[in-house]
Amino acid sequence: MQLRTIFASIASAMVLAQTAVPSEAEAVRPVVAQAPSNRGEIAGIKVPSGKLAIGAAQLVRQTEDDLLFEHSMRVYYWAALAGKRKGLFFDPELLFVAAMFHDYGLTVGYGESHLRYEVDGANAAREFLLSQGVSEGDRQKVWLAIALHTTNGISPHLHPIASLLAEAANMDLVGAGFEDFSAEQRSAVEAAYPRPPQFADGFLQALYNSLKHRPETTQGTGLADVLAYKDPNFHRRDFSSLMRTSRWVIGH
Repeated sequence: MQLRTIFASIASAMVLAQTAVPSEAEAVRPVVAQAPSNRGEIAGIKVPSGKLAIGAAQLVRQTEDDLLFEHSMRVYYWAALAGKRKGLFFDPELLFVAAMFHDYGLTVGYGESHLRYEVDGANAAREFLLSQGVSEGDRQKVWLAIALHTTNGISPHLHPIASLLAEAANMDLVGAGFEDFSAEQRSAVEAAYPRPPQFADGFLQALYNSLKHRPETTQGTGLADVLAYKDPNFHRRDFSSLMRTSRWVIGH
């Protein structure tokens, strides 16, 4: 995937778009493709309208289908709502970029990658942020947030972008913390970005399609459950067996 070429195209498009000064609503419109007029603010949360948010959404929307893109949008809202509820300080644009790219490694451009898909997405986000002149410290925050968002128990102890991204992804996938969001908040987010009845099956299939060629990257993670569910021939690695049959045990 020629990310730098895509980044350059987006940067050019953004410069052209900025020759006419858009209103705030017009600035949000490219981010929320096919958006009704009420999507600018949802449950008191706005999509950032700066160049990072616009560029990230335009890039991701080029390769993600509706299921992944709208999941990423919902994740941003769950994350921002959780951050507001907890009184956390975070940069909304960096959080939005993290949400946009957190499943980017599942897209077709990584059909031959043998990295963990989370690392693919984290690397793409970091390269995008570098192309936009974002500081190394902020690039690393987003990288860690995306790379660790499926690793339970780590992200809550990092910076707010990491903790909120992991919390929001779990909320949208398995309903973790469902009751922490009011019924009004859930309804507002789902009205703008509906979670279809077939979402679970569709997302599991997207995971499987991306991971079946790199099953080794799922070992020791919850993603191994997905491969075991989809492929009866997949065998999870057993850490206890690895220790009991290592060269230290059976000899040099």
